[in-house]
Amino acid sequence: MPHFLYILYSKSSTKYYVGETHTVQERIRMHNEHEYTNSFSKIASDWELALAFECEDRYCALYLERFIKKMKSKVFIEKIIQNPEILTDILSKK
Repeated sequence: MPHFLYILYSKSSTKYYVGETHTVQERIRMHNEHEYTNSFSKIASDWELALAFECEDRYCALYLERFIKKMKSKVFIEKIIQNPEILTDILSKK
């Protein structure tokens, strides 16, 4: 089953959220309706999809999610959104 790394953006908080799922649209709905009570995404209700990157499995999606979160960089996330091939390069070097 394909899995996705996704990046959401909230205009009201000017923040990004990075996660992984196999159902992107359902996951966005869940974030916007605050179904994840202890999640960072509860800071906003206007999350929009900035990027969905299809991975071959959940392992690859989790690897990318952790890699991006470790970078702790809004600039890095914005570079990925503009050039998703960066994610392919990251996976090829793991």
